[in-house]
Amino acid sequence: MGRSDIPSVYVVDSHGTRPALPPRPGREKKQSEAAQYLLFVLVILALFGLIIEACFIYQLHNSKNADSASVSKRVGASPTPATEKLCDDGICPSKPVAHLTDGQDVHLDPHVMSWSTIAEPLLYGMTYEDPKLIIQKEGYYYIYSKVHFSDIGSFHHSVTVQTERYAGGVITLLKSRRYSSKNEKGSHNLSNSFLGGVFHLYKNDAICVNTSSTKHIIRNKAYENVFGAYMI
Repeated sequence: MGRSDIPSVYVVDSHGTRPALPPRPGREKKQSEAAQYLLFVLVILALFGLIIEACFIYQLHNSKNADSASVSKRVGASPTPATEKLCDDGICPSKPVAHLTDGQDVHLDPHVMSWSTIAEPLLYGMTYEDPKLIIQKEGYYYIYSKVHFSDIGSFHHSVTVQTERYAGGVITLLKSRRYSSKNEKGSHNLSNSFLGGVFHLYKNDAICVNTSSTKHIIRNKAYENVFGAYMI
């Protein structure tokens, strides 16, 4: 074989395929670290939101308890304004209604009747601010009052309304009078007075019960002296 027939070791096949370069590990590592950091931030934000929500719920619960305790304290101490009793056993009236009775917590004015707030009065769509029943919705109302009293001398029983629409301030809606004298034994009889009627009332009108003297009122039972109103 001739010398020219031996292939040269320096001959390189220029048409061969080059092997692919391996991926750079640095780029994937950075992407993975960024995703983990983003996930960590989202978890922290979610936990922070839950903490804020729990704080709001706790404060709301405490404020409701404080309001309930404040109302209970006021009612137990004296016959201060009663709050509106919305519903009884989950059954709400279709229209405003109120029914007030006598009670041991009542401290009577010489001429104006007051009503108990401890006995949970029926009170919907109106408010009671001793001794007045405040109308919250304009309309026609049936108003009534009944008192039990000692029948001696002169006694009168009336229902009045205090309104901003009248220059004098107070209007008498209902009134009854009773005249009697002592019997032979020097004692006196017991009697009742009932008043009732329909009237057009406006928002913020205040109605109350008046007597010639609350000293003549007999207070044996709470249901013997009552006062109320309801929209018709």
